Amino acid sequence: MAHIIGTSLPDMPWQDKPVNTRGPVWRYSQNPIIPRDATPNSNSIFNSAVVPFKDGYAGVFRCDSRSVSMDIFPGFSKDGINWEISAEPIAFGGDAEITVREYRYDPRVCKIDDKYYITWCNGAHGPTIGMGWTQDFKTFYQLENAFLPYNRNGVLFPRKIRNMYMMLSRPSDTGHTPFGDIFCSQSPDLTFWGKHRWVMGTINGDASAWQSKKIGPGAVPIETSEGWLMIYHGVINTCNGFVYRIGCALLDIDEPWKVKARSRNYILGPQELYECVGDVPNVTFPCAALTDADTGRIAIYYGCADTVTGLAFTTVDELLNYMKEYPLA
Repeated sequence: MAHIIGTSLPDMPWQDKPVNTRGPVWRYSQNPIIPRDATPNSNSIFNSAVVPFKDGYAGVFRCDSRSVSMDIFPGFSKDGINWEISAEPIAFGGDAEITVREYRYDPRVCKIDDKYYITWCNGAHGPTIGMGWTQDFKTFYQLENAFLPYNRNGVLFPRKIRNMYMMLSRPSDTGHTPFGDIFCSQSPDLTFWGKHRWVMGTINGDASAWQSKKIGPGAVPIETSEGWLMIYHGVINTCNGFVYRIGCALLDIDEPWKVKARSRNYILGPQELYECVGDVPNVTFPCAALTDADTGRIAIYYGCADTVTGLAFTTVDELLNYMKEYPLA
């Protein structure tokens, strides 16, 4: 059996797998956990990031306003399910040339040493990867943008690998990206990024059509005894528009641009009403995962129809065994 390398989190949100559940992932019975109007001016709250913090949890949330502007907001929770989200967006300190806001969306949060690093899609003459950090989720500092436009879905690894910081991302364009492969980039200092290595791409034909349009990294990679477990999203362009589903892959522990395994099947896709009906129908989009090293449990936070936030559960063995049962040849 594989195991998660990390810390114990015995009080993380959890429900046991229901009897006769098909697939390796199951939804929280009280989804969605965050409604679209949880703050006074929010039109939607989705594609957000959650981490353990002190005696509970903290997060950075994408809250689109009723004017449909996109920004990121801090929030806190005692149990990881019931959240109090700030009515005011994060105000970053730092270089005034960098902190100019065009738009901010789809954040991730990754704890490295004593800091919580936030990455997000940042408007800077086109979408790129913004970066910042906090230690208390009250005061935030912005760093240099990681890449030139255009890029989306910047996800840091939770520790240095071979003495280098590493980040997954998906080079993009100004629109809905008629391409979309995942790359891994390296940095000695979280400022200068290079050594961009291709990780994996879309799948043409019907071998795994749910990820035929584009793919992108989702939650912070989970370190396991078998390698880095990556939860990602894949997109297919159908006669009814784009459909976003969630998949998983296993990356080499020392060279994470090398794929050891990848599931042919998706692990979670739009099925429930709150995933299929909303501002952007038929979307399940992962941005965070909590893990317990003692039990191997994983709780996945995901955006639903670009409108509300859902929670789903699995284990490290469920996902690794699923990749073995349904491998992508």
